Amino acid sequence: MKCLLIASESAEVLFHWTDPEFQQNVQKQYGASQEDGQGLPAFEDSISTLFAPIIISCITMVDRLRDSYTSFTTENHHIYVLHQFDECLYIAVNGDGEEGECDLRRKIYVVKKMTEVLFGMVTLSSNLLRKELRPQDTEQRARLWKHLQSLLQTYGHLRENDQSFLVEAVERLIHPTLCEQCIEFLERRLVQQLNSSGERAGEEVMHAFILVHTKLLAFYSSRNASSLSTSDLLVLIIMAQNMYPSNTDSDDPNPEDVESTSGSGPESFYTPEPSPPPDRGSSSSGEKPGRGSTPVFEFVDPDVQMAEDSLQTLEVPPPDPSTPRRVFLEVSLKDGLYPMMPHSMYCLPLWPGITLVLLTKIPTSAVAMSVYTFLEAFAKLEKRLSEGQEGSAATRGQRTIHEVRGKLDKFIKALGPTEIQSGQLQKEWIEFKNLAFTRGGPGFSRHLIPSCKKMKTQLCAVYRQCFLLESGSSSIPQRLSPGLQERAQSMVQEKLMDWKDFLLVKSRRNITMVSYLEDFPGLIHFICVDRSTGQMIAPSLNLTERNTSELGKGPLAQFIRRKVWTLVNTTRRYLQKGYSTVTFRDGDFYFCYFLWFENETGFKLEAGDLPVLSDDSAPIGMLAWDYYRKLLRYYSKSHQGEVVKCYELLTVHLGVVPAEIILQHCRQLASKLWEPSRNPLL
Repeated sequence: MKCLLIASESAEVLFHWTDPEFQQNVQKQYGASQEDGQGLPAFEDSISTLFAPIIISCITMVDRLRDSYTSFTTENHHIYVLHQFDECLYIAVNGDGEEGECDLRRKIYVVKKMTEVLFGMVTLSSNLLRKELRPQDTEQRARLWKHLQSLLQTYGHLRENDQSFLVEAVERLIHPTLCEQCIEFLERRLVQQLNSSGERAGEEVMHAFILVHTKLLAFYSSRNASSLSTSDLLVLIIMAQNMYPSNTDSDDPNPEDVESTSGSGPESFYTPEPSPPPDRGSSSSGEKPGRGSTPVFEFVDPDVQMAEDSLQTLEVPPPDPSTPRRVFLEVSLKDGLYPMMPHSMYCLPLWPGITLVLLTKIPTSAVAMSVYTFLEAFAKLEKRLSEGQEGSAATRGQRTIHEVRGKLDKFIKALGPTEIQSGQLQKEWIEFKNLAFTRGGPGFSRHLIPSCKKMKTQLCAVYRQCFLLESGSSSIPQRLSPGLQERAQSMVQEKLMDWKDFLLVKSRRNITMVSYLEDFPGLIHFICVDRSTGQMIAPSLNLTERNTSELGKGPLAQFIRRKVWTLVNTTRRYLQKGYSTVTFRDGDFYFCYFLWFENETGFKLEAGDLPVLSDDSAPIGMLAWDYYRKLLRYYSKSHQGEVVKCYELLTVHLGVVPAEIILQHCRQLASKLWEPSRNPLL
């Protein structure tokens, strides 16, 4: 019984996702339309009818009281969590007891993050976001919603089964030699060759990385590229998994066939088998891996066949690897931070479970930087005018309207008068200047607020026209040519051909507890996270039909796994209340959590008082809302001139181990994990 809904202030459904149980419950309550072709709109109507009272109530409270409820529980124990972003209301519901308020709030923020990556600065205008989320064309809307629903389901699956998405940090494959070779290959051969090719249509590869399931084998950024934030990288991994989902039982070879994959101890060796000779009689060399083939059924009844054909039109077609996805990512430059800058994402499958991802900078990205500069200036002006600051007080500070004035005139002139949106922008800009700079006008006063809002909307409209509407045009798209993509794919396949089976098993047994038991007797599991880099390290906890963890795959393994997930949720609640250390005993086990700060030399700094957050604050993590970036910024204020790093350690010990030994283990483990000789994370 799960549901997530995005609605406008007029109670119009902009997006919804429901699981089968919730959908059946709604259909029982309101009934489903039996008219031909009316199934989807009828369910939308039912959803709208169900949530309309809640939406109207929430909007009314905001209008009259400037406040609203953030969650409530119904008589049948259904939990509702609500959050309003600008003029869009997000509602998450759970009725089966599997999710609490924190889980639902996290889901809302994750969906918000996904819309930002998919639609960029259009999300800053509720009216334009409504057009993107709810297109007029029913088939286009069905495809978009299906894609968003699939992304949400992929995230839910990863969060329930993958430790890296549980703690919201990136996990790298631990094999220093191979990782170093792959990074060098990406830098000196792949990216260099792609960027020097005449078939790149003006695009420039900024980042290239290789994923083995959800783990990072190698990551390379070009010299003039900004660093990729952990939040954006996690969303890109979700998108890659959504396009080419990992089927662990079929993708991975049997662990017994590939031995010594932990790479943790000095006696771990692996010699790859020679590449198999090409089978000249086979025609499978041109085939590309993708989703599993679906069995085809033939229906004799023409009415049934027609119904199947009509349903097929609403299904999302399999992804075409040569068609890039437009994504909007954060860019950090010397002159400041630019969120939601346009990039093209190429997701090229190498083998089932192994993927090459390329991120390119598009030729017109400078337009997006200019739009953000202008948006920031008008947003600051609007905020100051709303606070009662007028005249020179409203225009004081960086990137003032006076500084932006000349640049915006040049920007509109460069767009050209033929574009509809640039004409609208010019019209609003002339009106703004008449109000703000003309002697007879009101000047910089509260009367200028509506004009600021109109300018922001028109800037977002230009951004939308440049970076979202062009993807649907019939003109020749600006992208890497299919031939160039195939060459990149073949180059990486040739490089990793002898390693692919090893990598697939290694991704499931990246680090094993066996190598730590001698030094830390009684230790069952641990997770260590470097929050400064957004990377984590932990022994594997994968339980599938073919592959088992070191704890087996019986009740004990499932029990420990559930305890680890519960421990992470518990420590987040304490961290929200300002605690940096948590220790408690639960039955036969002893759990510890530590958060601490160090300078770049490894000297531990005093923790101090952590900020206390409200219960309805944004969820702690790095995916939807980067709590740790803000925490580091907050802590660095008292350590000026130092590079401050933040770490977390979670451990599970047997309860019979004395507390002083457990604390000693934690100290030794923390220092041992980040030794360069053991771990290529730093």
